Amino acid sequence: MPRAWTAALGVAVLVCALALWTWRDPMAPLRVGMAAEGWWIGLSEHRVVVGDHRWAYDEREAKAPAAPTVVMVHGFTGSKENWYPLAERLGGHYRLVIPDLPGWGESQRRDGADYGFKAQAARLAAFLREIRRDGSPIVLLGHSMGGGIVAITAADHPDLVARVGLIDAAGVRFKDNTFGIDVLAGGNPFAVHDAASLQRYLDTVFHDRTTQPAIPWPASQAVIDWRIAQAPFEQRVLDRIGRSDERFVPGERAALIRQPALLLWCRQDRVIDPSAMVLYAAKMPQAIQVSLDGCGHMSIMEKPDDVAAAVALLIQRGISR
Repeated sequence: MPRAWTAALGVAVLVCALALWTWRDPMAPLRVGMAAEGWWIGLSEHRVVVGDHRWAYDEREAKAPAAPTVVMVHGFTGSKENWYPLAERLGGHYRLVIPDLPGWGESQRRDGADYGFKAQAARLAAFLREIRRDGSPIVLLGHSMGGGIVAITAADHPDLVARVGLIDAAGVRFKDNTFGIDVLAGGNPFAVHDAASLQRYLDTVFHDRTTQPAIPWPASQAVIDWRIAQAPFEQRVLDRIGRSDERFVPGERAALIRQPALLLWCRQDRVIDPSAMVLYAAKMPQAIQVSLDGCGHMSIMEKPDDVAAAVALLIQRGISR
């Protein structure tokens, strides 16, 4: 068989294999792309069973064995990959541990389990005990819903958390905005069911369209189909963190946080209004307050250089133990 025919046949087989793979799991190419991004910035994938859930997390070692461990906790509809821009900019100065929360991303979800603020905070504390190392203090960062979870964890487990950062964090009664009103009315402002609602979702969380992740077709349709399948779970979680009697527990528990802390918001956040930072600051007077301009809810992706500088400032002020 001529070489050209052999090459063409090989290409055809490869194309067919990729088509079959994508048909069976439309999200697979996206996951491979995100995994490649993590590998590129030096992260390695891990799995660990803690309590009744299997956790998926990424990790990168620090250059110095005793460097602080920075644990990053994502928000509602998010995943560990949201932190990749920040992880890249933190370099090798700190050990990084970036989990998917139970129920989200590649971590395990259990039917009937509670994924509200308090239940997830208890799981996060157990996870921290699992991954911590002697001599490497934990700096715990939380974004959005993850910020509310982190606030409870830091308040209830000061033995585990040396420093805490709340970034665009949920868990307080901020000034009314369209997002908050929709949540209180029983809706899910993040719901996605077609191309228009996917773009609306991105425009809600990102202020600057140039920082939005590119999701070309057919990947965009895979994301839409996946989000449709996730809708019942998202609604149950939102019922817990946005409308139940525990929706303001993070803000209440924040008054018990004594560790050095960081509060960071974007002025154009259309999800968790910047007035939330003022409310958290009243409970945490020791916190560094950073207000960024030109970004929305996804500060960790829109302004990773500024967020990295704020995190470094928090750590460089000295670890107390």
